[in-house]
Amino acid sequence: MNKAGKESKMKTKKNNVVVYIMLILGAIVMIIPFVWMTIVAFTNQDITYNMTFKNVINAWSLDNFKNIFTSYNTGRYLFNSMFVAIVTTLGQILICSMSGFVFARIDFKHKDKIFLLYLATMMIPIQATIIPQYILMNKMNLINTFTALVLPGMFSAFGTFLMRQHFANIPKALEEAACLDGAGFIRVFFQVMLPLAKPGISVLAVTGFMAAWNDFLWPLLVSSDDTHTTLPLFLSQLQGRWYVNWSELMAATLISVIPILIVYLFAQRYFIEGIQNTGIK
Repeated sequence: MNKAGKESKMKTKKNNVVVYIMLILGAIVMIIPFVWMTIVAFTNQDITYNMTFKNVINAWSLDNFKNIFTSYNTGRYLFNSMFVAIVTTLGQILICSMSGFVFARIDFKHKDKIFLLYLATMMIPIQATIIPQYILMNKMNLINTFTALVLPGMFSAFGTFLMRQHFANIPKALEEAACLDGAGFIRVFFQVMLPLAKPGISVLAVTGFMAAWNDFLWPLLVSSDDTHTTLPLFLSQLQGRWYVNWSELMAATLISVIPILIVYLFAQRYFIEGIQNTGIK
């Protein structure tokens, strides 16, 4: 190897080292709040303001988690959030996949214009649409019901765009072969196109689940009773005006974070693949 090649190789190694150091520092900065939350969740309130290694080890216990489930209706709130997130995600996958398939594969008049108008709704802030949605739910007598919590989240312009991109990347020969075998649009969609769009579905599932799980404003408006309270609303109730039990609050927050981590870990491979392939056509 000549001198220029060696210098280029050394420069590349130095650049890689710098990049790795920056990534490690960024990861440390990002993980510090999570570590602090975990420590506070497993210690008592007094240790929060006098956090030393010795105090943390001596005060380590599960009392905060016991108090969260015995003093509050946390089990019910956890079930509500899980139910709303799962149903919303499944509905969003079905509806966005069907609409994305239509925009990607079926030709009809003014298709591109309608799709652009559909994408334009992404620029409208949620604050501008949430009041009309509330009025609509109120007129339908759906306030304080799971239907009101679930229904608006099933429709997503981003999800439709995402699935359209994935369906557009699938070779049309597969669809044509299925049509030659006598398959209609419904059979082609469910048996051919949908299984091939797993990366896009994974991205939509993770983003949809996270949005439904962490949603605070919409449940705050449409659920005023304890029966339909979700975990984000419960976390806000733990924050008092003059006093906050940080240990119990962090324990409840840790409980709310775990399901999102589990969903992401299981769908991580497809999620990364889906993000990489979204803009490729």
